[in-house]
Formats: sequence, C-alpha cells, structure tokens
Amino acid sequence: MPRNMSFSLTTEQIRKKTKTVTRRNGWWFLRPGDIVTAVEKARGLKKGERVKRICRIRIVSVRAEPLGAVSDEDVALEGFPGKDRDWFVRTYCRLNRCGGDAVVNRIEFEYL
Repeated sequence: MPRNMSFSLTTEQIRKKTKTVTRRNGWWFLRPGDIVTAVEKARGLKKGERVKRICRIRIVSVRAEPLGAVSDEDVALEGFPGKDRDWFVRTYCRLNRCGGDAVVNRIEFEYL
C-alpha cells in the first residue's frame, strides 16, 4: 500500500534534496527498504484540494530516540544547516506539542 509522508514544513528542503533525516511522533511501522511518497501536505486538505507529490524516498533506517538526543549534525540532516540542537528541540516541541524528553522516531531516507 503506497504511503504519503507530509513535509509541509520542509517542502523546500525535500525539493532541493538537502534533507535526509526526519523525526516523527509516529510512523513506527516503517522498515528499512520501504518506499514512501514525500508530499507537501497529506492531512487537512480543503475540499477540492489534492495531495501534491514531491518525490519518492526509500527508508534507510528507523530508530526510537529521545528528541533531546538530536545532534547538531542531525539538525543539518533535517534540512537546517546553521541551526543548533537547542533551536531544533524548541521548534519541534512547539510544532508537535511535546516535551524535549519525548521519544521520537528518527527516520533516515534516500531519494529515488
């Protein structure tokens, strides 16, 4: 079954292929080798709106880790070079309504 993963906050990074890691509060079913379609927005579409596909990605690795364990290097892989881990954790927590101690799914992927 094809799956759409939304990158509404990092659409530009996906289009430029500068993002190879994403963190999610879900998607625990993913396994290395799974193929996913990266889309601009998958939920909350208004009547008549369609999903806008960006590209297909292959899952390389998935692992549970505390959000606070993110490194500056991973922040760059998330598509935010020049930002630090503290900025990323604050931003992620605000957007996802969670705490810095939340266990999240770190998903690494490659472009097809």
